[in-house]
Amino acid sequence: MSSSRPLSATADDALDELRALHKEGRLAERYPLVRGLLTGLTEAQLVTAGRLLARLDADEVRRPHPSVPVVNVAVTGHGTVGDLVPALTAQLARAGLLLRARVSDFDAYVFDLSDPNSGLYAHAPDLTLCLLDQRIVLDELPVPWRPADLERVLAEKVALLERLVVRYGATASGTLVLNTLPLLGSVTAQLVDHASRAEVSALWHEANARLLRLTAEHPHLTVLDVAPWLAAGVPATDARLSVYAKAHLSSGLLAAYAKEAGHLVRHLTGRAKKVLAVDLDETVWGGILGDAGIDGIEVADTYRGEAFNGFQRVLKQLSSQGVLLTAVSKNDQDAVREVLSSHPRMALREDDFVRVVANWDPKHGNIEQLAADLNLGVDSFVFVDDSPFECGLVRHELPEVAVVPLDTEPALHIEKLLRDGWFDVRNLTAEDRVRPGRYRDELVRNDFLDSFDSLDDYLANLGVTVQLRETEPRDVPRVSQMTLRTNQFNLTTVRLQEPEVRELAADPASRVLAIASADRFGDNGLVGAVFTRQEGTTTYIDNFLLSCRVFSRGIERSCLAVVLEQAKADGATEVIASYRRSAKNGKVAAFYPQAGFAAVTDDGATVTFRHTLDTLPGPAPHVRLSFQFNGSKGIPSEQLG
Repeated sequence: MSSSRPLSATADDALDELRALHKEGRLAERYPLVRGLLTGLTEAQLVTAGRLLARLDADEVRRPHPSVPVVNVAVTGHGTVGDLVPALTAQLARAGLLLRARVSDFDAYVFDLSDPNSGLYAHAPDLTLCLLDQRIVLDELPVPWRPADLERVLAEKVALLERLVVRYGATASGTLVLNTLPLLGSVTAQLVDHASRAEVSALWHEANARLLRLTAEHPHLTVLDVAPWLAAGVPATDARLSVYAKAHLSSGLLAAYAKEAGHLVRHLTGRAKKVLAVDLDETVWGGILGDAGIDGIEVADTYRGEAFNGFQRVLKQLSSQGVLLTAVSKNDQDAVREVLSSHPRMALREDDFVRVVANWDPKHGNIEQLAADLNLGVDSFVFVDDSPFECGLVRHELPEVAVVPLDTEPALHIEKLLRDGWFDVRNLTAEDRVRPGRYRDELVRNDFLDSFDSLDDYLANLGVTVQLRETEPRDVPRVSQMTLRTNQFNLTTVRLQEPEVRELAADPASRVLAIASADRFGDNGLVGAVFTRQEGTTTYIDNFLLSCRVFSRGIERSCLAVVLEQAKADGATEVIASYRRSAKNGKVAAFYPQAGFAAVTDDGATVTFRHTLDTLPGPAPHVRLSFQFNGSKGIPSEQLG
C-alpha cells in the first residue's frame, strides 16, 4: 500500500503537518500517519516531534486504533530524568509504538529498584531505564579527594547497582537498562599530576567495564555504553542545567540514549529488521558497472575504492551475524555475477548474499518478490541506495520498508547504515550465525517445488523430519528469540525474555516444547515452540510459534496432533487455546479451527478455542515425527506413527 506522503515532501513539511494535526486536535485520530511523517527527520526535529507526541494519551490513541501496541516504560535515575521522554516517545513512534511512561521523582532510583512495592514495579514495565550520571560518584567524594577515595566510591556504587539488578530480576519480568558513567574532563583536571589523572581514568573505566560485564550474569539486564556517543562529539553534560536543574546528562546525550533504547524496544517487540537489500552501483562499489565494466569499477585500488571496500566488509560482518543480505540492482545479472565471482579485490562474494537480483524492473517490485520468496513481510527489509529517486520511490510504494539514503561520499556509507540499529538484538544465538545459509537452502527448496506438478508430490519427496521435545537449557536463548522475532506464525504474540522461558521450562505444571526440523536439503535447526500448561483436567496452549521458513510443510499440524494426544494421555478432557489478532498473523487465524477446535469467546482482539479431545487430528502423512516428553504418562503407541 502506497504512502499518501508525496515523493517531494521534505522533513520540514512533515514536521509542519505534525504540528497542524496537533493544533487541530486530530493527532490521536490520525496516529497511523505519524510513523511516515517521522521518516527522514533530523535528531533535533525528532525531539521537537516527540514533545508534541508526548502530550498524547496512549488510551486516547488506542480507542480509534486498538491494534497500536503500547510499551510500558519506567524511567528512573539519580538526577532529573523527565527530559528523556520526548526523545523516547519519538523513537518509539518511528517503530509504530506508543509509549506509556512512568517518570520517577528526583534521585529515586535506589528506592524504586530496591522496594518490591514501589510505584516503578506497580507500573509493570516492559522496559525500565535507570539513567546513571557522574554525580552518583562525585557527590560522595570527600574534599579534598585522592584516587583511593574515588576507587572506594566506585566500588560501592557498582556493588549497589549489582544488588539492584538482582532485586529487579527477582521482582519484574521486563528488561532493565543501565548505562556507563561519563567521565568529565573537569574531574581529572582537578588533579594536577598526570600520574593521578591516569590512575583516576583507569579506575573509572574499570568500574564501567564491571557494569558492562554484569550483562553476562544477568540476562534481564542491558547496559548501554555512553563512550561511543561521547566520541561522536555528543556533550556529556550541560554545566548550568546540571547545577540549577539537576539534569546531569545533556539533551544530546539523552537523545542518543533514547535512540539506543528505541532500538532495544524495537527488538523486544518483534520489530527488528531481518533483510538488508543493497543497491550495487555507487553503493557497494564505485562507478556504473554497465558503463565502466568489471575493470573500471572502484573497489579497493583508489581512495574511494577503499571506502567502498570498507562498506563491503561491514556488509559481510552483518551477514555473518544472521542479517539476510540481498542485492537489488538495475544491472545485467551475468555482469554482476562476474564481479562477485572474479573481481580480485571484492570483499563480498555471491555466497555472502541470500539472493542477488539484477534486472531492470522497479526496485520496489523486486523487494516485494524477494519478500515473497523468503516468506517474510516487506516490513522486515532495510533498503540502501545512493539514488534519491529510488529511495523516494521505495519509501512511497513500500512505506513499511526502512530506507537508508546514501550520497556520493562512500566514506559515510558505514555510518549511515549503522546509525539506526535496524538489526540490533540483545543476544546473538548460534541460530543467528547460520540463518543466511538456511534461507539460501530455502530458496533451493522453492526451486525444487517448481519441479513438481503438485504440492503433495513435493512434500512427499522433501523428506521432512520433525522432533518435538521438552526445551533443554541450551535451547532457551533460541526459544526466547523466536518469541521476540516471530510475527507471522505466532498465535498470541507474547514476547518472552530468557528468564521467563527458563522459569516456564522449570515449572512442573508447564511444558515448553521445542520444534526442530530437517529435510533432504539439510538441517533447519530449532524452528518453533509450543507453550502448554496443565490445570486439573484442562490443558492450555499458551502459545504456538513456527519460523516463517518452514510454513505449510505439515510441521505445525503434526506437532499440534502430538500436543493433543499428549494432553489426553495426561488425563485432560479439554484443551484451551487462544489466537490474538495482530497486523501480521492473520494467515494463522484458522489454524485451531482446522484442527477441530471450536471458538468459545471472541472479544474482538482475542479468540479462545476449545477442543474436547473426542476426535483427534493425525500428523501429516509425509512427516517423520519423533517426540519425547519428560514426566508424562506417554502417548499410546498405536495412536501416532
